[in-house]
Amino acid sequence: MATALAELGVTESTLDAETAERLDREGYAPLPGILDGAQLDAIRNRLAELLAAEGDQAGLEVHQEAGTDRLADLVNKGEMFRPCFTEPRLLACMDHVLGDFKLSSLNFRAALPGQGHQNLHTDWGGPVEPGEYQVCNSIWLLDDFTAGNGATRVVPGSHRAGTVPRLALPDPAAPHPDEVLVTGPAGTVVVFNSHLWHGGTQNRSDQPRRALHSYFTRRGHGQQLDQKKYIRPPTLAALSPAARFILDV
Repeated sequence: MATALAELGVTESTLDAETAERLDREGYAPLPGILDGAQLDAIRNRLAELLAAEGDQAGLEVHQEAGTDRLADLVNKGEMFRPCFTEPRLLACMDHVLGDFKLSSLNFRAALPGQGHQNLHTDWGGPVEPGEYQVCNSIWLLDDFTAGNGATRVVPGSHRAGTVPRLALPDPAAPHPDEVLVTGPAGTVVVFNSHLWHGGTQNRSDQPRRALHSYFTRRGHGQQLDQKKYIRPPTLAALSPAARFILDV
């Protein structure tokens, strides 16, 4: 793990103390300016191509969701997606939260106008003790996240609660008194401990609200999408040994 991270540019100073402390305390932290304008354009254009090509099969490799556009297996669908599992600041955050980790899946989700509300949930089946975290996610903002277009809501500190919303709340769909909206400009990446209580909100705008989700797990667990099963020979040939290690292929 240490060798792979070093080869991908992660050093002792990659993760600043403020971000690390926020991940520990609140369970999430923004990484501003990860994607520039050219990268955003390349990703948006490729996603539009994929949605048109895949039609009603889009996202089927992992999950389809009413009221959203979904795509999955993006590791194989364009080099513009590779920063989602090789970007040093992202990897430093995953190392901080999980230690020994690998990519679980790389997906796209767009909340459609009037849609997108989710129950508060975690991305792990049940409670864990604080510090025993098994999964960690990241949201790659492809549009500005605002209070009106379906930004993700989180309950800061809830990753340390030792329980999950379906067990702790009478109605996980309802607003939580401590929830906050994760807003920010396109190009930002928000890393969040996947044991943090979170959920999408309703998109009240007239445009889809687009994001990538680069999701990681400890190396001992299975992946949401089996990367060994799905990896395509041209993709594998284009990846460095360190990137292959992150994918576990």
